[in-house]
Amino acid sequence: MKRTILLLTAALLLTGCVTNPPNYVPTKTSLELQAIQSREFETPKRIAFASTMSVFQDFGYSISASDLDTGYISAKSPTQSKKGIGRYIMNDTKVTAFIEEMRPGITKVRINFIHTEEWKGLESSLIQDSPIEDPAVYNNAFIKIQEAIFIRTGTN
Repeated sequence: MKRTILLLTAALLLTGCVTNPPNYVPTKTSLELQAIQSREFETPKRIAFASTMSVFQDFGYSISASDLDTGYISAKSPTQSKKGIGRYIMNDTKVTAFIEEMRPGITKVRINFIHTEEWKGLESSLIQDSPIEDPAVYNNAFIKIQEAIFIRTGTN
């Protein structure tokens, strides 16, 4: 009896956490995603990097990693949670950015937003990550980054 309970518990733990369900099918090709996730700016890399970082913070994200040399930024929104019947549902958004200087004075910024939903129950949990493919989300971020670049270059 104890062995059966132990095996069932182990099976639940091993199957309780899932990311990117097998039935997830992107609605855009990788080239379409690159087109909405990338913008070039007429500015040095360090200004684009600082502007991107400040925009993420303005959006309420906490920066979890950043490195100017590699051009990498990773951030996460605050987690929103609600209690359901016998479970908690938690939502947040993660964002990464890759900033690279294409040539002197021209910098490319690529950002990627991922929505995460997590269900936690008494004995199991389920995590589902979904790429955000809405061009309006990216366009809004790029407008804010352009404004931050303008402010930084206008005051220098």
